[in-house]
Amino acid sequence: MEILELLKALILGFVEGMTEFAPVSSTGHMIIVDDMWLKTEDFLGKYSANTFKIVVQLGSILAVVVVMWKRLFSLVGLYKIDTEESSKQFNLLHVIVGIIPAGVLGVLLEDFIDKNLFGVETVIFSLIAGSILMIIADKFGPKNPSIVSLDQITYAQAFKVGLVQCLSLWPGFSRSGATISGGVLFGMNHKTAADFTFIMAVPIMAGASLISVLKNWEDIDMNHLSFYIVGFISAFVFALISIKFFLKLISRVKLMPFAIYRIILAVVLAVIVFL
Repeated sequence: MEILELLKALILGFVEGMTEFAPVSSTGHMIIVDDMWLKTEDFLGKYSANTFKIVVQLGSILAVVVVMWKRLFSLVGLYKIDTEESSKQFNLLHVIVGIIPAGVLGVLLEDFIDKNLFGVETVIFSLIAGSILMIIADKFGPKNPSIVSLDQITYAQAFKVGLVQCLSLWPGFSRSGATISGGVLFGMNHKTAADFTFIMAVPIMAGASLISVLKNWEDIDMNHLSFYIVGFISAFVFALISIKFFLKLISRVKLMPFAIYRIILAVVLAVIVFL
């Protein structure tokens, strides 16, 4: 594979890693950058290019594992986190309950999403829709959240956030934007909602990547393996940088600045695409 093509993988990994955990939609940004500039579909093929956009997220997921390993290991009994009441400790069942809605719906709609929603035009509308939800969360969420740590989340709240996460199946809506907004509306502070979002991301994104790879295996050329590897490593490195920064930032600025950015981006894209 040529150096120029590997550079494209590096750029897409950068876009993925820097945007995955901000509520701006990493997949939406990759679709925009790729479809309007890099055009990897020309040499990867449509389905392999779409699969890359999902698989590259595994680099970001590995970054979550590195940053939040204590919480993640505690879910499977490999690490003990001290809490005031062990019976209320955040556990694996919270995660399972949270990912079931999007997991089931994602499997049912996988073909439809892959064929119809991976495009700049659909991303423009999802950017706006996600912004509206984020503004609603900041404006109408509790002023004094009752849930300020993962250990205070109930199973019912985890499930309700999981329902909201279904909106993120629409590329451009943003998984973190949807789940953080849902968490805030259901009584969590922004930091706790973000922590829950990142932990839920590990199994659901790993599962989505596995399904996409298995489904499109015949369309993936092993000659393109280096492209996937470069994108994966790039996403991992830049996600490590962005996660810690975002977790500090979200408690200060909330969701509104990200919503405004999304609206501006959607307007600019609409002018370029439709005019």
